[in-house]
Amino acid sequence: MALLASCQTPPTDQPADEHAGWGTYGGDWGARRYSSLRQITRDNVQQLQVAWTYRTGELDTANKTQVQCQPIVVDGVLYGVSPRKNVFALDAATGQERWKFLAKEHIPDSIPGWAGNTRGLAYWTDGQTKSLLATVGPLLFCLDVATGRPRPEFGQGGKIDLHHDLDHPGAENAFLVANSPGVIYKDLIIMGMRLSEGADAVPGHIRAYNVRTGKRAWIFHTIPHPGEPGYETWEDPNAWKTIGGANCWAGLTVDQARGLVFVPTGSATYDFYGGLRKGANLYANCLLALDAATGQRRWHFQFVHHDLWDRDLPTNPTLVTVRKNGQTIDAVAQPTKSGFVFVFNRDTGEPLFPIEERPVPDSDLPGEQAWPTQPVPTAPPPFARQQFREADISRITPASYDSIKGVLGRIAHDHQFHPPSLRGSIIFPGYDGGAEWGGASFDPQSGLLYVNANDVPWVLTMRSTAQAAPKPGTSPLLAQGQQVYATNCAMCHGPERKGNGQNYPSLLGLPARLGEAAVAQVINQGRNMMPAFKHLPAADKNALLAFLLDKK
Repeated sequence: MALLASCQTPPTDQPADEHAGWGTYGGDWGARRYSSLRQITRDNVQQLQVAWTYRTGELDTANKTQVQCQPIVVDGVLYGVSPRKNVFALDAATGQERWKFLAKEHIPDSIPGWAGNTRGLAYWTDGQTKSLLATVGPLLFCLDVATGRPRPEFGQGGKIDLHHDLDHPGAENAFLVANSPGVIYKDLIIMGMRLSEGADAVPGHIRAYNVRTGKRAWIFHTIPHPGEPGYETWEDPNAWKTIGGANCWAGLTVDQARGLVFVPTGSATYDFYGGLRKGANLYANCLLALDAATGQRRWHFQFVHHDLWDRDLPTNPTLVTVRKNGQTIDAVAQPTKSGFVFVFNRDTGEPLFPIEERPVPDSDLPGEQAWPTQPVPTAPPPFARQQFREADISRITPASYDSIKGVLGRIAHDHQFHPPSLRGSIIFPGYDGGAEWGGASFDPQSGLLYVNANDVPWVLTMRSTAQAAPKPGTSPLLAQGQQVYATNCAMCHGPERKGNGQNYPSLLGLPARLGEAAVAQVINQGRNMMPAFKHLPAADKNALLAFLLDKK
């Protein structure tokens, strides 16, 4: 990790303001990712040199370790998280390490779910006590900022397990981690989490905890319980027990003055087939405005009804100020995977620009009921392309053009919201398309919102589990393992176990690369992007091991 040092206090000719530091994830609680400091300009940026380098010593090319953490700087100290989720404090001017919290020493072996990365930290102080709230897998730690030691009065020995107090019976053994930091409101830290995206997922309820004691202060059920608003949007009266997801993995945003926390949620599971969750599915794919003190819903907006395209809201929203019709409006802007930015009045949830419910194609999958319309904003214009057509195919070589044209001719590509099918369809912008978790930046001086745009097309093709039937003569154990693989693993690693060469590695040839114990450990605990599958019955895990290791 090499970092350029710059002054964290404004120069003498610049008045102090809320944008002169970087004490929170996203720059400030409004997630504006904006700095008003002026030492670095277009005229002198070429003179920048590396001031110091801090090496975590955790490079692991085989397992593709990476740093996704956005450090914060408070009172001249930089706080960050390493690839192995160790929290560190550095002198921001020199890079000298002040302390390092070794996470593994404080996590019981019984805790599953080390997958993913920790993207940030939350700092809290009442003027005397100063704490750092850090997530490591499913655990939330409260650390003393001076020493890096857990505060014993917080939870159990300085930590709480997010598996607990979720109001769901299947939570204890579920895959559950907090990759994005919580947000602070007074004496509360408000938390989202990342979940499995399969049929085993638990609901992604939003919770607030007291930063002093670790006790849960409130919970908002993102899949409503009986009697709660939104419960009627699920056709199955037991959906709150059986369906998971609708979680906030992308981070939250707080309007401290209004006492509002804005929560972007993801899709309900299973991602691409909704036959078991018919209905609009509130509060999946929503921006929730909650009372930060109590968790009570003030307003919400659903961006995708009955999501079939994994259109999670990919980033925390940004608080903006908009001049419209001669009025100054405090608003909140939410970028989406679909390449749109929706803008709402913070107080009322009223859209600042008209949003149209447009008809979309029906589904032809058995048991599926696609929602007949989807919301599309009339302004601002999309920041990513909305359809991939023949004219968009690269002509870098005749062979590549003909190859892509042949694929395009076989699958549906006439509508952005074409439901998944056995024929196949274009997902565009792609699974990682539109906006991503890096988020938007807002310049309060110019009023401009900056969004990184991705619009790589992907192909989504559904397969019946009957198509994964084993070949004649396959042993019962391998046949069972193949079915377990098709249900739980093929979505990422592919039906042929070939992976995609990047985030999802090939699983072919595992016996030569990993032993049975190592493969079993990954299945139980997860690794990198892969969630833990500890919840699988022992018979299914044994059969999956036999299939992956090509046992006879």
